[in-house]
Amino acid sequence: MGTSPAGPSGLVVLTDRWQARRPLPEVVAAAVAGGARWVVLREKDLPRAERAALAAALRPLLAEAGGTLIVAGPDPLDGDAVHLPSAGPYPPPALGLVGRSCHDRAELVRLTTEDYATVSPVFPSRTKPGYGPPLHRAGLAELIRASPVPVLALGGIDTPDRVHACVEAGAAGVAVLGAIMRAEDPAAAAATLSEAAETAQPPAATTGDAR
Repeated sequence: MGTSPAGPSGLVVLTDRWQARRPLPEVVAAAVAGGARWVVLREKDLPRAERAALAAALRPLLAEAGGTLIVAGPDPLDGDAVHLPSAGPYPPPALGLVGRSCHDRAELVRLTTEDYATVSPVFPSRTKPGYGPPLHRAGLAELIRASPVPVLALGGIDTPDRVHACVEAGAAGVAVLGAIMRAEDPAAAAATLSEAAETAQPPAATTGDAR
């Protein structure tokens, strides 16, 4: 179901209907109009039937733009793409696309058949302020070098400068929640961050573990 076998890249939007200024499908549609092609459906507090209905409503919005909906948790909700927590399950389910949340080197080295990982928190985050000290660019780069799979940077990424810092550290893309959900104009916010991800310069290929 993924649009790329390498996994998500560029701007990846995480949902939170409690922070969204408008109904979640409207915010997601606006983000897709602004350039987002990957969306992770969270909303884990909803009953499965309601979550599955929300997934069914969001998938066409992405599919029409060539994008992919990823579901947080081991249940793909009738799809084929999931994003798992660091706690499990291990081994990951055999699906078309599997990602996992990671926060340190130990969690990254446990990865096996996952297609990508998020690493957080990169910057101070209003959404999850209690997840340890922020990594910043240097810490992110160190974990990216330790990761066996492509990494999405997550946490406090709300400006083009921060997007640039993450991509320049080696991230395949950036995962964003508050900057889209809380935006008065999610399409404009998505366009700004998508453009920053596209124009950022990834690190030049080097030999050895350069620092």
